[in-house]
Amino acid sequence: MTTPPPDAILEINNIEVVYNKVVQALRGLSLAVPRGRIVALLGSNGAGKSTTLKAVSNLLTLEDGELASGSIRFKGQDTARRAPQELVRGGLSHVMEGRHVFEDLTVEENLVASTYALSGRAQAGRPDFDLVYGYFPRLYERRKGLAGYLSGGEQQMLAIGRALVAQPELMLLDEPSLGLSPRLVEDIFGIVARINAERGTSMLLVEQNATVALAVAHYGYIMENGKIVIDGSSERLAGDRDVREFYLGVGGSGETRSFRDIKHYKRRKRWLS
Repeated sequence: MTTPPPDAILEINNIEVVYNKVVQALRGLSLAVPRGRIVALLGSNGAGKSTTLKAVSNLLTLEDGELASGSIRFKGQDTARRAPQELVRGGLSHVMEGRHVFEDLTVEENLVASTYALSGRAQAGRPDFDLVYGYFPRLYERRKGLAGYLSGGEQQMLAIGRALVAQPELMLLDEPSLGLSPRLVEDIFGIVARINAERGTSMLLVEQNATVALAVAHYGYIMENGKIVIDGSSERLAGDRDVREFYLGVGGSGETRSFRDIKHYKRRKRWLS
């Protein structure tokens, strides 16, 4: 595994996560997110991607999960004893899978609800709804309407907009393309790339759509069965013949195959941590 960069805003060091005291979800997982960069975390369903994000934002206990070993450091500080709301006020925003907007509130009221993250934070600026509407003009058009009546794409925009109101230094994005049309996926990821480029917001991006994730990310990790099996620059992963065949694409037999199904991959040291 690559040594964490000295300017990492997030460092995950050899963590193991267990659910219900017996089910091991993560197995010695390590990764890092450099400041100002987008890092993609890729893998199939059940690989442990969402669990990784929940471990970072300290939401595991809500699902009877726990960090059994290892450490997570955000801005150089261990997160083990920090409550989720404290992490949010410290500059970490988690956009969860499934959007989770307040359906009975208007778009604008959803944004107002996010301003709690600025209370008590040193050097916090004023809530900037215009910033959100600048990235998502459709939200401005729908700002007085109930969030429950928004389309799936608009709700995803609102979820990201709420995170922006909290003025994050690190944003965790869990499956932002889920359930969206290809055109909306293109729009959402274009805005994600703009936020990173224009505001310097660091991002850990969980995605099943590896092609679109690697198009906006600077670096990527691929997970299987709770651990990292390969990592590298987005260009390297997207162009690697084996990654394209066994993860991004389809094998010659017409069946999508896993790294674990390929006997020879263990002999390639560049694939091993």
